[in-house]
Amino acid sequence: AAAPTTPCVWDIPSNEMLTSRPFHVEHRNIVENEPSERVSAEASVLSSRVHYYSRLTASSDRLLSPPDHVIPCQEELYVYSPLGMAFKVTGGDGGAKNPSIITIFAIWNTMMGTSILSIPWGIKQAGFTLGIVLLISMGLLTLYCCLRVLKSPKSIPYIDTSDWEFPDVCKYYFGKFGQWSSLVFSMVSLIGAMVVYWVLMSNFLFNTGKFIYNYAHNVSMSDTEFGTNGSERVICPFPDTGDHKGNSGISGLYLNTNNYGNDTSDTAVFDRWWSKTNTIPFYLIILLLPLLNFRSASFFARFTFLGTISVVYLIILVTLKAIRLGFHLEFHWLESTQFYVPEFRLLFPQLTGVLTLAFFIHNCIITLMKSNKHQENNVRDLSVAYLLVGLTYLYVGVLIFSAFPSPPLSKDCIEPNFLDNFPSSDVLVFVARTCLLFQMTTVYPLLGYLVRVQMMSQVFGKHYPSFFHVFTLNIFIVGTGVCMAKYYPNIGSIIRYSGATCGLALVFVFPSLVHMISQKRRGELSWPSAIFHSLLIVLGVANVAGQFFM
Repeated sequence: AAAPTTPCVWDIPSNEMLTSRPFHVEHRNIVENEPSERVSAEASVLSSRVHYYSRLTASSDRLLSPPDHVIPCQEELYVYSPLGMAFKVTGGDGGAKNPSIITIFAIWNTMMGTSILSIPWGIKQAGFTLGIVLLISMGLLTLYCCLRVLKSPKSIPYIDTSDWEFPDVCKYYFGKFGQWSSLVFSMVSLIGAMVVYWVLMSNFLFNTGKFIYNYAHNVSMSDTEFGTNGSERVICPFPDTGDHKGNSGISGLYLNTNNYGNDTSDTAVFDRWWSKTNTIPFYLIILLLPLLNFRSASFFARFTFLGTISVVYLIILVTLKAIRLGFHLEFHWLESTQFYVPEFRLLFPQLTGVLTLAFFIHNCIITLMKSNKHQENNVRDLSVAYLLVGLTYLYVGVLIFSAFPSPPLSKDCIEPNFLDNFPSSDVLVFVARTCLLFQMTTVYPLLGYLVRVQMMSQVFGKHYPSFFHVFTLNIFIVGTGVCMAKYYPNIGSIIRYSGATCGLALVFVFPSLVHMISQKRRGELSWPSAIFHSLLIVLGVANVAGQFFM
């Protein structure tokens, strides 16, 4: 319903025009800065035409949607209230469009998460040479599947899919099963990320408090930590456990076995109440549980720029450490030595699981690319973003693995969080942990908000059905994080399991099936395409199976 004096055709792309089509409303007064005036007879006829077309078919069907000559000019659009009053739209679409460079770095910033801390450990598990090959290969495969997700709404004919997300596409092709399964696997990725955040925040808070306490009391830990004795100290936190042989089981690795006995010294008391696994995970409940119950997470969204600052600082830190430590590499292709792991290891699925989550952005890529100013450059911009992400992972992983001092330490000592290989007294690492702690404290409520919105809207039809519903969900999420931080805080294993599980559906299976079905309906499905996409599905299944058997 609009009031133009002469119908005209907008000079804008059809996909943008369809999102702004007018709707019918009875003829009432128009509210502007000037005195009220009646809608003209010509506008009334135009409104009737649009009303006629809207009755012919559903609003999402393009086949019988109102043709261009009955669509009003953009400067003559009005928004009508149920009371019959109309307010003129002066800002056009109003959606801010970003240039390609902003879009690229937005994707880079979104994808750069906690996985970067586990890349060196993953390369160690796969072997140096095989790790580099897998990192490049997984980057290319996940990029291709992401492109399939991005193009999936446009492959559906005769329906306006401009506002669709990938779960809507899954629902179109697979019904309720596709909708709910995509939701479940999206929850796996989000809750898995929140568990990793809780483990890391417990780690960073512990080491930050340890640094402050040791500095205030002049406590030196150099004699109690197994590691190098140089100016750039590197430690092996668990040198006598079997975990570094590739076994990711608990095996006493994370259980607090300190026997304080009847020691009542200040240090023993501090260690008793400032324990990485026994107390710190519970302290975080006091801070984070109230934040999860906020109706809106807009306040925390203002601090998302801290993620970029943290990653840039990590890159600088890794560079400085590599320069000071130097490179320690010997190539042993199939057999391990005392200080070096082989170049090819059967534990490589652990790296592919980590990389699946490291390159995972498939559940929000459609939303991110909608704000791109030049939609024709979406494929190029997404490819460049993946290239930057892959280079960042490659840079951090290769430098940390290469610079790890072996001898005197074994490469098997590289931890799932490579910051754990530096003592709490390291000032540069202390700054990194503090920045990451603050950044994760602001991002954690955002992740909880996304979980709440997706789950509650699907189950109850409301983002915030009641405080009881939201509080119950948050108790479950926080309880999961506390349990993992206390009994199994191995972020490498958590990342690889959650990454492989959510990647099975949202990276490999659904994008491949959607593409093959759309090709088949158009009569364009060929044998090479069917074989290639079927192979992607098999790789996704093998990736999950490998996490349990390797």
